[in-house]
This record gives sequence, C-alpha cells and structure tokens, in this order.
Amino acid sequence: MIWEILRMAVDSLTVNKLRSFLSMLGIIIGVGAVIAIVSVGSGARMQVTNEISQLGSNLITISPGIRRGRGGRISITAADVFTMELAEQLQQNCPSVERIMPNVQTSGLLIAGGNNYQTQVIGVTPIYQQIYNFYPARGQFITDEHEVNATNVMVLGSGLAKELFPDTDPLGQTVKLFVRNRHLLFVVVGVMEEKGTGAWGNIENQAFIPASVLMKKINNRKYVSGYTAQAVSAAAAKAAVGEIEYFLTRYLGDPEKFRVFSQEQLLETISQVTGTLSLMLGGIAGISLLVGGIGIMNIMLVSVTERTREIGIRKALGAKRRHILAQFIIEALAMSGFGGLLGIGLGWLGAAGVAKLGGWPLVVTHSSVLVAFSFSLLVGLFFGIYPARKASRLDPVIALSYE
Repeated sequence: MIWEILRMAVDSLTVNKLRSFLSMLGIIIGVGAVIAIVSVGSGARMQVTNEISQLGSNLITISPGIRRGRGGRISITAADVFTMELAEQLQQNCPSVERIMPNVQTSGLLIAGGNNYQTQVIGVTPIYQQIYNFYPARGQFITDEHEVNATNVMVLGSGLAKELFPDTDPLGQTVKLFVRNRHLLFVVVGVMEEKGTGAWGNIENQAFIPASVLMKKINNRKYVSGYTAQAVSAAAAKAAVGEIEYFLTRYLGDPEKFRVFSQEQLLETISQVTGTLSLMLGGIAGISLLVGGIGIMNIMLVSVTERTREIGIRKALGAKRRHILAQFIIEALAMSGFGGLLGIGLGWLGAAGVAKLGGWPLVVTHSSVLVAFSFSLLVGLFFGIYPARKASRLDPVIALSYE
C-alpha cells in the first residue's frame, strides 16, 4: 500500500514537471546555500588554522591597545611607547621568551631597470628567519651588521624577484625604493624561498630590509607598531604571555595600553568568528528553505483543488482519510526531498568553485549535508500537512459534484 501511494505521489509530480521544479526551487536554493556557506566557512577556517599552526603554536603577538573615546573615536594607546629598547627589556625580563622582534613595515614602489612593483616593505632583524621559519633560497638574509649599521640592503621574496628581474640574477643588483616623497637605493643580497599565498597575504611579493633602515631613514621615528615574540616551547607559550603582560603592566602602568595574543588564542578567536559568521549566514540561507516550504504548500493547495473530483472518486471506491492524507504528505515530502538532493549537488558545486578561487580546501561535512537535507524534509512535512488534511476531509459527495 505504501509503495502504491508513493508511486501515485511521484506520478502526480511528473505530470507537470516545470511547476514541480519551480515549487522546489526555494528548497534547492536553501539547501545549496546552507551547504555552500558551511563548507566555505569550514574550508577557510581550516586554511587559516593550518597556516598559523605551521608558524608554530609558540608565537606571541604584542600590539598597542585600542581605547574608545567620546563619539566612538578610537585611539591607539601605546603608539609612542613600543621601541627597540623595550623589546630588549622584554627579552631580559621574560625567561619564557626565546626571541622577540619588532613589527615595522611600510609600502612603496620598487624600481629595477624598466620594471616596477608596488609592494609591502618589511623591516626585520636577523631572527625573523627563525621566528617565521622562512629562509633565503639564494644569497643571505639581513645580518646583525646590516642592522647595526643601517645598511641599505634588501632581500626579495621569490615572486618579487621574478617581477623585478625576470631575465637576470637579482643578487648584487640595485633596487630603487620610492616611499613618502623620497627614494633610497638598495643592494639585493638575497632571494627568499617560495612560500605561496598565506593567511596574511602573499609574502613571496614582499621585500625585506633592516628594521633600523626603515625606522631611521624612512619612518624617521624610533617607535614600532608592535612585537612578535617566540616562546621557548609551545608548552611555555601561556607562561610567556603571563610574563609579558606582567612586565608591560608594570612598565606602562595600564593593562589597556597593550594587547598580547598567543597563536592558540588567535586560533580560538578565528574559530569563534568564522563559526558565528557561518551560523548567521546559514540561518539567513535557511530562510529560503521556509520560502520554499510556502511554495510547496501553495502548489499542494492548487493540486488539491485541481484533483477534488479524483479525491471524491477514490473515497467513493473505499479510500480512507488516512490514505488521502498519506498520499498528499508523501507528495510534499517527495517534492522537498528531490529539491534537497538537487540542493546538495548545487551546494557542493558552489563550494568547490569558491574553494578553488580562494585557494583553500573543499570541506563538505556529512553533518552539514544531513542537517540541510533533514531540514528540507521537515519543511516539506510541515507545509504539506495543511493541504493533506484539507484533501482528506473533503466530502466525497461534494467532491464528485465538483467541476
């Protein structure tokens, strides 16, 4: 009996294929959007997590605090406090910190021969290599001598080297840097290994110069934007954060003047933000499922009206109310189920396309597919009950006389 009802339900849907498809469209879009959004969010989160993890869970970021004033104004509280000398004091007073380096950068136009490239110029010290596990493939990196003497030397990212010197060896060549209405000449001493595009941008297209050069000859100030510290081990990262916070609170007199983040805390924050964003967008996409359910209910009500005489004949031949009720509920479930299956395919294709463009892994979880498909069936069941009850309660005498 159930298979007969199911066959009749499917037959009724295939009578008018276009109308059935249009009725399922909301379900298709809703399921597809939910799967695609959850997949893209999971893939992006995995990509960022992997890249941060590759740097090591023992990295710590120290930056000025942000304070909100009247009228929503935002001020950086310690912009004129972070110096190279403070970095040395942190190193001396925080035993769990193995290395610490300043964060200082600018953007400028690099010119070599007839080639030019606008990029980020990073001021570094020699320990940058160890902290970020990023080493030159050719030549050398910035040395202590370069840093102490503020020597105009530059290390190019592998991509930047190809842009500026497509046909020649960049080592020993001269590069002109235009920044802030001034220009400086640099000698290329190294080319970094290939790293690719990461969570923080394409480091292959960046240039690296001594931090002292950037601070003295370009920024003309002794302050830096923050620090990156490396704990002696991943297990010591939490202790290092505590030591840094304790020292800076005593040094600056106000814990709101700075912020200290470990990689672990950063990962937790990113996971929370992306998870919340995916949930919100998924909820918005779920609205289209409800719209699709309303579409199914409308078409089922039209179907009940069109098949009033058929319902009367079936009742006259002995069909019970539960048989009519089951037939129309199964029709609604079949419509939402088929729409859900098509939506799964659409969502997978959409997620695959976005993942390919974004360069992150495709992550379509079984749970997201199961939840989206189950919700589509629930929507079909909920919005199919009213038309089904209306059909099952038709008086056979009135139904048979319906024209």
